[in-house]
Amino acid sequence: MNKAQIRRDKMAQACACSVAVLGLVASLGCSNGNGPGGGTGGSLGSGGTGQTGGASAGSSGSATTGGCTLFPSDNPWNLDISANKLNSNSATYISSMSPTSAFHPDWGTLSDGYGFPFTSGTGATPEPMTWTASWGPSESDPLPCPTGSNPFCYPIPLTAPIEGGPTASTDSDRHVLYIDAAGAPDNCTLYELYNAQNPTGSAGWTAQNGAIFHLGSNVLRTDGWTSADAAGLPILPGLVRLDEVLAGQISHAIRFTASHSSDGYIHPATHAAGKADTTLPPMGLRLRLKASFDTTPFTGPTLVILTAMKKYGIILADNGSNWYISGESNEGWAPYMDDLVTNLRKVHGSDFEAVDSGPIQGP
Repeated sequence: MNKAQIRRDKMAQACACSVAVLGLVASLGCSNGNGPGGGTGGSLGSGGTGQTGGASAGSSGSATTGGCTLFPSDNPWNLDISANKLNSNSATYISSMSPTSAFHPDWGTLSDGYGFPFTSGTGATPEPMTWTASWGPSESDPLPCPTGSNPFCYPIPLTAPIEGGPTASTDSDRHVLYIDAAGAPDNCTLYELYNAQNPTGSAGWTAQNGAIFHLGSNVLRTDGWTSADAAGLPILPGLVRLDEVLAGQISHAIRFTASHSSDGYIHPATHAAGKADTTLPPMGLRLRLKASFDTTPFTGPTLVILTAMKKYGIILADNGSNWYISGESNEGWAPYMDDLVTNLRKVHGSDFEAVDSGPIQGP
């Protein structure tokens, strides 16, 4: 069974609850002690080997977190795609993703167990990585250990939070997202692991695979390589974060999932996780909330999110529940989540359209 099939089978078993068991992060602005200088917030980038991820149209911005800029301003994640040409297959793609289904904000508080945890810091000890997936050694970015022959040592503190917490099922996604803020603001590094297990003793980390993304570069992963996300994308840049919502502006595309996808991908994605069916959306597909969608009834965090989805759009990053958008886990979401869930139910897949953002790559 190849890696795409393994990932599809896992998502088929857990797509309805895969993010319902996320978890564990300190509240905004508070250190949780994850490694030297540890705390919430941080940065990410696009790295590894391969082609550069250029952008074909649109003006751009640049998000920051933890003192780190999240990619250069001309990175695809940061592009204004409100004026991009409509994708000729837009109607077909939308119809395959249950267009009458409502949007759902798949994040929340620590106590509720929703959202992706991430931490940042500097000076963490490089830890040896042991890959458990057959593609782990060939599709994980190498970073040699300071001593010995292991070609994989990532400076991720052994106390970094695991998605779902330490009691999460060993076969769940169990992502780890950690930002090394050395080189801030423009040269931070993001490390992401997929299916990371609880560290024991001095053995370092065990995970199916890992990815390194360098903040100051638009270089993509090698075509055909996965990451901690099925599409080969970094997870962190697509998360809705509390700090940006409270500041009144999200200046990047938002990560979302669909239950089925094709066997193609559009850069900056580098990996497919679907089947040979051109009526299904490819990984990396960019969509935007239609300009005609009336946002005047909405206020507060909901309006911030809807405004971002008109300007920067959403990017298909993994197989999962249709129209689930992703965000960070943060206790500060508590007073906002009920309204967000209620208001986003008024937004449906049919309110979106796919745009041209590049050619489909794949088999």
